[in-house]
Amino acid sequence: MGTTRHGQEKRRIFIITLGLGFLLVTSGYAQDTVGEGKRVSLEYTLTLADQTVIDTNVGKDPLVYTHGAQDIIPGLEKQLIGLKVGDTKNVEVAPAEGYGEVDPNRVQEVPKENVPEEAWGVGKRLQGQGPDGQMMFAEVTEVKENTVVVDLNHPLAGKTLFFAVKVLKIETAEAQKVEIPGLTPPETKP
Repeated sequence: MGTTRHGQEKRRIFIITLGLGFLLVTSGYAQDTVGEGKRVSLEYTLTLADQTVIDTNVGKDPLVYTHGAQDIIPGLEKQLIGLKVGDTKNVEVAPAEGYGEVDPNRVQEVPKENVPEEAWGVGKRLQGQGPDGQMMFAEVTEVKENTVVVDLNHPLAGKTLFFAVKVLKIETAEAQKVEIPGLTPPETKP
């Protein structure tokens, strides 16, 4: 018995003529896997070693990221390579490939006048901008007579992270115009 045409085919490539130019469009099938440049939709639950749930999107909108664009932490991204739609995986991410180790140099003492009075309490969280305009977060760890001690480490720094993930969707890159010398018409100036 022969194999069906669909069973033999892994990927189709369509070339559509547009005037004298061509548009290359790829059409992937279910065997598309997570890899460089793919837009991936995930369902996930993030827990710590003690089973505390830190975050989940189960029953909510999926997490959508572009693989290889550093949209998610490196340790998770590496473990997703090769997964297919419908695959599930439990991933353990060490601090070095997550939010880093706790850096004692990121614990700083600042004058009270530089901190809003409503934040003068242990466990209070602050948000601000760093020197390069990036968002920074801090937690008050101690309040002294004239100063407040703040920890600028990410709240998950130093922690091993446990992800339960399910791949919901994998999309290929957008269609792109392919220039073919001698066949692609020159751009006209208005």
